[in-house]
Amino acid sequence: MRGTHSRILTTIIALLALQLGSLVAPAYACGCGAMIPDKAQRIGVDREESAVRWDGRTETVVMRFNVHGNAERAAWIMPVPGRADVRLGDPALFDELDRLTEPEQRDRYYFWPREGDWPFDAANGDGAAAAPPTAGGVGVVGRERLGPFDVARLTATDPEALGDWLRTNGFDLPERLTGALQPYVERKWEYVAVRLAPQEQGAILYGELTPLRIAFASPELVYPMRLSRLARTPQTLGLYVLADHRMEPRSPIGGDRPEVTFAGPIERPEGAVAELAGDRPVRLTVLEQHFPHPERIDDDHHLRTVADTPYRETEYTDRLLTLGGVPAWLLTVGGGLLLAALLAVRVRRRRPAGAPGVRSSA
Repeated sequence: MRGTHSRILTTIIALLALQLGSLVAPAYACGCGAMIPDKAQRIGVDREESAVRWDGRTETVVMRFNVHGNAERAAWIMPVPGRADVRLGDPALFDELDRLTEPEQRDRYYFWPREGDWPFDAANGDGAAAAPPTAGGVGVVGRERLGPFDVARLTATDPEALGDWLRTNGFDLPERLTGALQPYVERKWEYVAVRLAPQEQGAILYGELTPLRIAFASPELVYPMRLSRLARTPQTLGLYVLADHRMEPRSPIGGDRPEVTFAGPIERPEGAVAELAGDRPVRLTVLEQHFPHPERIDDDHHLRTVADTPYRETEYTDRLLTLGGVPAWLLTVGGGLLLAALLAVRVRRRRPAGAPGVRSSA
């Protein structure tokens, strides 16, 4: 018995040590870039949402992060295929997109009562339920402060030099990021490096951050994802794509199969959606994708035009079928019993004298 108790105590201590370690160790979280907190702090971005507008020449990405942890500062980098224009996005954009893509609500009726319906429940219910690179290989196109973001737009011809510049200028990113940047350097992409730091002294990065809007020239609709392979935890991507046609990824790039949750035209864009998409009709495609093993991500998302087949999710509310407020099953059963009783009475009244079961005098 003493040995059993000792093993249980050892297991509990080991689990507590593991949990405490996770609270102080940096938690690397990546969306389409790499977000790294200061040492001995942690930050998590389990879900990234982006709205993307592509008109055939220019791509605009509005990104929203919902973060958790205890980090006061964090750094993040996003490769882009062309010169980037960076500004703050409209926080209302994603709420408006959510309203436009809400599932269709329908009622679905059932006949026989279920648990929660009378008589199975006492309560009555209805069942509702750039500048050229310097000699060091890095060129600074621009650097500005945007709300909680310190943004640097960079060019680079050498991933080692880019990593050194980032670390020297306060963008504390891991050494292993250097190798991950090599494919972008070879393709002569540029970079948007971001330091997230609350404007209030001592405040931590927590909750929904102000969206960041990044625009750049691109001959194809591409959503950078390769750096997400640095993430240490499973990731989820929500992508709103505004284009002339329905757009879908060419491949899952190492994650689960992308799921379309909405596809259809937006005839009259308004508000923040019109600011992003323009005031002419546009097609919106909403994609959801899970990455249980981020280390398997092997490419960026390249999206292609597909047939403009509309799709909207449907959410059903199950309701007990009623007629005039009375359950249909009760009317049916009650009506059947009443009819049977009337037929029985009628048969007895028509039965002639002397029929079996009736006594008669000799």
